[in-house]
Amino acid sequence: MRFSTTSAILGLPLLAVADVPEYQAQFENYLGQAQSYLGSFASKIPQPNKHDPVAAAEAKAGSLNLDILALNTWKDTLYGPVKPESTTPEEWWVLITGGNKTCFGHCGKIESAFNETAGKWAVTPGAPHTALLNCEDQPVLCSAWSAPVGAIWIFEMLPEPAPIDIWTKRFNMTTATSDDIVTLQKEGYKSSAKLHDGFFHPFNGVLAKNGVATPVGYILWGFNLLPSWAFMILVSLLSRTMMSNRMNQAGGGQRPAAAGQAVAR
Repeated sequence: MRFSTTSAILGLPLLAVADVPEYQAQFENYLGQAQSYLGSFASKIPQPNKHDPVAAAEAKAGSLNLDILALNTWKDTLYGPVKPESTTPEEWWVLITGGNKTCFGHCGKIESAFNETAGKWAVTPGAPHTALLNCEDQPVLCSAWSAPVGAIWIFEMLPEPAPIDIWTKRFNMTTATSDDIVTLQKEGYKSSAKLHDGFFHPFNGVLAKNGVATPVGYILWGFNLLPSWAFMILVSLLSRTMMSNRMNQAGGGQRPAAAGQAVAR
């Protein structure tokens, strides 16, 4: 079997407790699960940045004039129509959607409604720009934004480095229609949408300003991939480390004798 860095890293906690009798039985059970899982782990990791440029170009050039956001291109896409001297925001309406794993099969209705709306706006002068963010294809980007499926994010894009306002509106994924979206835009979204000013804001948030939004997105995505037994290993290792430190401090820095071992006098 090919050496796996992932297997080695996750296996270290097991090696650390292998010589502690009271943990041996518990971790033998974890080890069996770990070996079975890690054997096929690499082949089962989902693609964190699945993007089909041909399909995206067809969606943009088609009747919907719809952009598809991706991890490496989303910022360029949103800034694309913004003129350097502009003082009026370019309005983007972005639907956060997904597939069966992220939406449990419930995103089809609202996605159809949004596509219908995009088709209407494509032939309407001055209408907002439209885009899709599919969390099934772009899990890292969705994690970096902490973006929930079934929501529309409304970006008010100004030239860099101006702050960007984002308004978010959740819809009922099973009943939403194109008329609901069009009405929200005509009547003014600011009266019912929520201004996004949180930690995960893609432009103004702490993570984005410090350039760590994407790394954090990868970390959060990775945690979502971990099975429950992996968390059990980490929690058990942390608990053992804390207990050992306390016992060492209480015993003057000496490691306590293992069960059945004679204590030197």
